[in-house]
Order: sequence, then C-alpha cells, then structure tokens
Amino acid sequence: MKALDRKLATILAGGYTPDDFIIADAKDADMAFGVAAAGMAPGGQTPPRFRSRQEYLEAMTALVRDETVDIMLTSASNGEQLARDLVLEGSPVTPVVRANDATDIWNQRGGGYPQRPSRPFRSADLQSVSAFCDLVLYSITFNNDRDLDLATLEAYARFRADARAAGLRHILEVFNPNAPVGLSAQDVGVFINDSIVRTLAGLTSTERPLFLKVAFNGPGELEELVNYDPALVVGVLGGAAGTTRDTFELLSQAERRGARVALFGRKIQQAESQSDLVRLMRSVLRRDLSPEQAVQQYHQLLHTQALVARRTLEEDLAITDPVLAQG
Repeated sequence: MKALDRKLATILAGGYTPDDFIIADAKDADMAFGVAAAGMAPGGQTPPRFRSRQEYLEAMTALVRDETVDIMLTSASNGEQLARDLVLEGSPVTPVVRANDATDIWNQRGGGYPQRPSRPFRSADLQSVSAFCDLVLYSITFNNDRDLDLATLEAYARFRADARAAGLRHILEVFNPNAPVGLSAQDVGVFINDSIVRTLAGLTSTERPLFLKVAFNGPGELEELVNYDPALVVGVLGGAAGTTRDTFELLSQAERRGARVALFGRKIQQAESQSDLVRLMRSVLRRDLSPEQAVQQYHQLLHTQALVARRTLEEDLAITDPVLAQG
C-alpha cells in the first residue's frame, strides 16, 4: 500500500497522528510557467539560466528516492517520463498528474492571463494518463460570476465522467478567486467554503474527490471547513514561495487547525535544499521543532553543505504572509 492510501485510511478512521500528515511535492509548474517552471539554475552562472526539463526531472527523482514526500504531482508529460524511467516503481510515493490547466494558471513571461477571469481548459487526455497513473488533480476557480462559475462547474462535471470512464480517482483543488465580481476580501474564505460544500453536496461517494486542496484563508475559515464534514480530508496549497519561516508557519498553523495535507510547489521548488526542507517540515509537524527553530536549523544545514542561502537568517525568520501573521 502506498503511503498516501495508508495515511488517508488512518485519518478517516480517526487515528491521526502527525506522522500521518500527507506532504505533496507539486512539481507541475511547467503547465503554468513554461520554461521558468523549474527555477533558476544554481551556481551564479553568467548569464543566469533556468533549469532544464532534465534537471527538473532529476529534482523530482531525488525527492521520490528520499521518500520524504507522499505525493509527487507532475504534468502528464513528466509523469509519463518518471514512469518510463521506473522512478516510482516499488516506491511508497504516489504519482499524481495535473488533469487540467484552466486559464488562471497560465503564467507565461510577458503574459497577463491570471488577471482575467478563469476559463476551464484541459490539456491532458485522461485515458492516456491512466496507463501510468490512477490519481489526478483537477482545479476549479470560482469568481462570483454566474456564467463563468457555471461553465467551471459544467467542465468539472464532464471531467468527473471522463475520470470515472478512465478508472481515475481525483483530488479537487479550489483556488481563491482570481478576478472576483462584487466579492469583498473579508468574504473570500467563507465564499470558498460555501462554494465547496455546495458543489460537493450534489455528488455521490463515487464522484467525490479523495481530498481537497485549498488556500489558507485564515484559521477560522479552515476550521469551519474541516469541522463541517469529518469525512472530507482538507489540504492546503502553498501559494507563493515566501520565506522559509512562511513555509514552516503555514504548515504548523494549518495542521493545528485540522488540515491533514500540504501540497507545496514553489515553497519546495525554490528551496536551496529541497530534501532538507521537507525533512524539517516533518519535524515541525511532530512539534520536535517550532517554525522558528526549523528555520535556524535549515540555515545551519545549508552552511554545513556550503550552500549559499538566498536570504540572511534574519530575513528568513520573518513572516511575510499577512494571513499567517494573524495566527
């Protein structure tokens, strides 16, 4: 049994401990950022360059072999390559493929798609994906626009039918509005909670997602969603890279408020040492280290390995996310 399925079974049976917390490495950014997805190559090269696809795949392979994450989320093309290379064969890590790429994640350099209301779109062919993977992630964005939100829900319904036909399970990612209509900032969290519950209310158990991936809109909003339905496992997305303190603080605050999954993309991808960061995430979850102590230990590890930190320790100890600062 993969670690994901074992942990989900324990969580749903009411036996959760911090060791059952699920960590996902979200390396599907090539479906959003293109060439820039893998981040800048290290070493201060002149001129600077982005990592190649092969280097991106190597970073995925390293984390899978470390067995520090439970899920490796990729694009269909990179998931297929990992399968061909037998990277996940016999591994406790579960492969997951991003099933759709709605317009609000299109982040080409020089473009402006994320500022315009999200429109549903799906590149991946689910039958093709099912040849090497049985779990996919599908994202939706509600903007409080009747016609656009209706189109989003209709596309989600078509996806569910196609996923069932292909024998695929799915994770549901619900982004915060990217171009909201008549929605105040303080209402975003409750609007998202109500939208999720309303959407899932019409689904039978065979149609429901394995778990949710949502933004951390505050401790109260997360607790409200978690407490509404104990059968619904809630996970948090990482959002912007932020500081290392932001990473550990988000993990700590979300877990204490009931989240049982973290799906971090840029927060892991842009770390100077991805493996060390994830290991320290486990220490924070177990409460062996506070978020502040984990940042300090992370910098000590970087120093030991002669890795250059992008920020000073003082800078990296700062909480820069306003939502986290309230916690």
